[in-house]
Amino acid sequence: MKRTLDLYIIFLISLSFTFTACKKEYGNLNNPTVEDFLLNASRDQLNNLVIGTASGMRNNLGLYLDNVGVIGREIYRFSGAEPRYTTDLLGAGSSTLGNNNFYITNPWAARYRVVKNCNTLIESATGSSSISAAEKSGYIGFARTIKAYQLLLNLNLTDSNGIRVDVADPAKLGSIVDLNTALTDISNLLDSAKTDFAGATVSFPLPGFDGFNDAAGLLEFNRALAARVAIYRQQWSDALTDLNESFFDLNGDFYIGLSHVFGTGSGDQLNPAFFPQNQNGEVRLAHPSFAADIEANDDRIGKATLRNAPASNSGLSSNRDVWVYTSSTAPIYIIRNEELILIYAEAKIQTNQLPDAVAALNRIRVSHNLAPYGGAVTQNALITEMLNQRRYSLFAEGHRWIDMRRYNLLSQLPIDRPEDDVWTEFPLPLTEQ
Repeated sequence: MKRTLDLYIIFLISLSFTFTACKKEYGNLNNPTVEDFLLNASRDQLNNLVIGTASGMRNNLGLYLDNVGVIGREIYRFSGAEPRYTTDLLGAGSSTLGNNNFYITNPWAARYRVVKNCNTLIESATGSSSISAAEKSGYIGFARTIKAYQLLLNLNLTDSNGIRVDVADPAKLGSIVDLNTALTDISNLLDSAKTDFAGATVSFPLPGFDGFNDAAGLLEFNRALAARVAIYRQQWSDALTDLNESFFDLNGDFYIGLSHVFGTGSGDQLNPAFFPQNQNGEVRLAHPSFAADIEANDDRIGKATLRNAPASNSGLSSNRDVWVYTSSTAPIYIIRNEELILIYAEAKIQTNQLPDAVAALNRIRVSHNLAPYGGAVTQNALITEMLNQRRYSLFAEGHRWIDMRRYNLLSQLPIDRPEDDVWTEFPLPLTEQ
């Protein structure tokens, strides 16, 4: 069947984005050509590709969070201009998820544009005589790590419908692979990047990667992502091994991690997940079950602040705003230590090391003003507790729907209107069929 290949052609459009935090200008981004980058790229041209890749990762990120948040019954997204947030995404009446609608085509295309930038960076660094072998490994390890992350985000949407992993040649695309194959390929890509970082030198700009902007830091980031992929694959021992090589710290700051950064400067982007409190019209609201189910005294209620008046749309209503992203320049985390602690707890539960799991869960509970866990110390009970802590600690960060799906618990998500549905996955975009 005919496919539209424009998602995979090298546009290099994302190279025009810049971060105001970067003091140095890298080359001329007005008229770059493919040949400029592939044939003996200069250091500045390679850095352009890094900046373009980091910037492009932010495109349609707000829509991705809306998709998984609405279907996962974490949030409502009300929009006067776009009713499909309350119809298609919630399965209202006879509504279904379409394969040619903005909610799948836009984030899907954005992620593959970044993948193309990563492929270009790998090829350009490989062919450059302007950098050392150690520097080549740094660029390539970064590109492979980001490529794996972008593929994972698209797989989170389409799940058993799969993704296309091999897109290096626009004239000869690889086939769509199934969920398990895709996860294995993503894991292998992260492992390849791990090898790249051994002995690598990193001297390129990395906005949002403060504290992780050398080879050792990027390796820790890579292993943190590998731990996330490992629990998706139910490779519990591998997850623990990956955590030991990451920035995981059971007693560390929950918000140590890597993030997408935003700014108000010319050519930069604002945080697309930020909506002011008590706004009307275009709003993101906490699903009512967030406050209804939370334990007394849990300070994470602050992620869903009370409004002056409830907002309603299409038979749905909430009196709490999502207040995870509290300004237009607030970061959106890629991965952070609180998630790693919860990955550690999950892997310990699944490997029947239950006292260690309880200790990790109590690290979360006590830090959020709750008493230590007092329930049954069994695998089933602790899985329930772990998922509950993930629900509140990672609220509106893109995990709830995926967590409930991988534990076959989507039927436990609330149905707000009699004919609503909880979707398992998005269809592949029409251009992929």
